[in-house]
Amino acid sequence: MSRPQQITVLGATGSIGLSTLDVIGRHPERYQVFALSGFTRLNELLALCIRHAPRFAVVPEAGVARALQDDLNAAGLQTRVLVGEEGLCQVASDPEVDAVMAAIVGAAGLRPTLAAVEAGKKILLANKEALVMSGALFMQAVRKSGSVLLPIDSEHNAIFQCMPRDFSRGLGAVGVRRILLTASGGPFRQTPLEELVHVSPDQACAHPNWSMGRKISVDSASMMNKGLELIEACWLFDAKPAQVEVVIHPQSVIHSLVDYVDGSVLAQLGNPDMRTPIANALAWPERIDSGVAPLDLFAIARLDFQAPDEQRFPCLRLARQAAEAGNSAPAMLNAANEVAVAAFLDGRVRYLEIASIIEEVLNLEAVVSLDDLDAVFTADARARELTGRWLQRHGR
Repeated sequence: MSRPQQITVLGATGSIGLSTLDVIGRHPERYQVFALSGFTRLNELLALCIRHAPRFAVVPEAGVARALQDDLNAAGLQTRVLVGEEGLCQVASDPEVDAVMAAIVGAAGLRPTLAAVEAGKKILLANKEALVMSGALFMQAVRKSGSVLLPIDSEHNAIFQCMPRDFSRGLGAVGVRRILLTASGGPFRQTPLEELVHVSPDQACAHPNWSMGRKISVDSASMMNKGLELIEACWLFDAKPAQVEVVIHPQSVIHSLVDYVDGSVLAQLGNPDMRTPIANALAWPERIDSGVAPLDLFAIARLDFQAPDEQRFPCLRLARQAAEAGNSAPAMLNAANEVAVAAFLDGRVRYLEIASIIEEVLNLEAVVSLDDLDAVFTADARARELTGRWLQRHGR
């Protein structure tokens, strides 16, 4: 019998990381945890290390690393604690690692995910910002290394499942007319527009279908999450922005669809549980049990669809414009959004100001080409600087 695959989970204490560990735990004969990383939930990281006994754990700071190492030693574990971005890159690219779950939220996940790509690992990509910020460079690295890139976002994983195996030849060559990217519409799909000015962080984080972290939940409420997914889909499937259409589907049962030139539309359906796409990617091209309950169509009874209202969801419009502009625009969009959402969660800006801030930042800076990773982070830093200036100027 072959040895279990060695899996590094970047972002182990988040919802995607925990779901990944749940699926891994169901198949100990197939998978073994090589490394885990955590950022703020360090007690939870300790508990996960005690349960899964990884070779390495990665934390952001040296002081935290010393404390965690002491706790792990006291528990009799051999787990070695590493620090910072260097540690993340090490456990993502280690020769013994077979697959990396890239689930660190935001720009912080870019370098370690690229390190895994350059090392030729199987990449389970849940960090959409890696493609949003540096799509051309990232996909070039994938092609050069021969790394296998498998999407974890439920929508992109659904598209992947509905595509022919040889879709890399080009959508036109394989008969695909367009990609239909579904969205739940979030908690404010039917909220009167005049009430959105009073939205609180807790209201924005109360997603009707999915359990997610607070930042991603706000992005889902504003549909920036769907805008970032549109950009990601263009890179994953070599599509133009005009070939990706967003469809609001409140039940979150159809996770996305692919429309073919012969009139066929293929859809992937399932209960809204991230263990399904995680299991699909972990075992690809095989299928394994994910722990997700079978879909009961009779209980669902109906499936609804509607077009997104860009007046209600201006972030979706901004993301599509950034996708069309390309180059530095998506990286700046992502960075401005991260800072604006953090300010909203801190109570410093209103919900409706998130889109206004992003639009102002994008209008202040010319789009430039991104020839290397330094240029990506320069664009990212510039957008953060401009967003910070907006907050200062308005006393936030």
